[in-house]
Amino acid sequence: MGDDVLSQDEVESLLHAIENQHERVPVSGPVVPGPSGPLRPVVARPKPRVNPYDFKRPERVGQEQMRALQSLHEGFARNFGATLSALLRTIVEVKLTSVDQLTYSEFVFSLENPTCFNLLKADPLEGHLILDINPSVLYPIIDRLLGGGKDAEPVLRRPLTDLELRLISRITERFLAELKTAWDNVLPLTLSVERVESNPQLVQIVPPSEVVVLISFEVAIGGVRGMMNLCIPFNSIERIGNKLTANSWIGYSRAGKSPETMEKIGRRLSEAKLEVIVELAETKITAGDLIELRVGDIITTDKDIRSPLIVAVEGVPKFHAAPGALKGRAAFQVIEKIDEKA
Repeated sequence: MGDDVLSQDEVESLLHAIENQHERVPVSGPVVPGPSGPLRPVVARPKPRVNPYDFKRPERVGQEQMRALQSLHEGFARNFGATLSALLRTIVEVKLTSVDQLTYSEFVFSLENPTCFNLLKADPLEGHLILDINPSVLYPIIDRLLGGGKDAEPVLRRPLTDLELRLISRITERFLAELKTAWDNVLPLTLSVERVESNPQLVQIVPPSEVVVLISFEVAIGGVRGMMNLCIPFNSIERIGNKLTANSWIGYSRAGKSPETMEKIGRRLSEAKLEVIVELAETKITAGDLIELRVGDIITTDKDIRSPLIVAVEGVPKFHAAPGALKGRAAFQVIEKIDEKA
């Protein structure tokens, strides 16, 4: 029986050999008797995985709500970009860059000073929202509204004048209109601008440690790029958290158009005004002959009177027509539709 028992030196040598051959199995602790009598080493248990948690930046908005906010504002960015393009008469690209949670103090101290800091009221949400427009894109927009060119000017570092505030209100009005349309799928909002500040540190809508959702957009106008930030305090959306679900948002966006919606769109389209131009003839004369033209003069052309006229709608040829008169006024009669495939 004594021959079966290992000495302490033999046990330590055996443990040292096991550690060298199987490094992935850490061995520590005392040696205890095995179930059949011989001694066996105690294998250390793996340490549990620990995830760090920063109490200064608690994540109070769930991941499902964050995904819903991201999906909602991705569509908003596309529509707002199209609205800005029509207003500024140039291509404007608006892209959602991030949807993050942070404290209000972190948001405020990350902004430039001065900036365009809009305090928003969004009934029936509690509290206020913030719309910040970065100066790097703010002043190029004002320049375009005043008829400026495409060349980028140095970014100014000063508060907005009264005239510039009135101009930039045209941008914020369209921002709020598109934001209301996007949020109608979740909750009808009544949005308005209560005041505009240049120093963001002078406005405190919530305590500095309060969690906010920061939705950032990148605005590109030609070679100029800048940020627009929408700040939503957690207490404003806390009560409607059950409505901010990715499934309900996706299901709503994929739903088919109702007959009432189609009728409304058709009615709006039928009231749209279009430019219609009929080209009677085409010829060339000298500038001298043009200056000497008088009432009663006749300009000859190569166009046959029996050949049809071209009717263009918004610059696109659509119909063949014949000239005529109706109730004492010049008129034309549509003969046929132009085959666009020909």
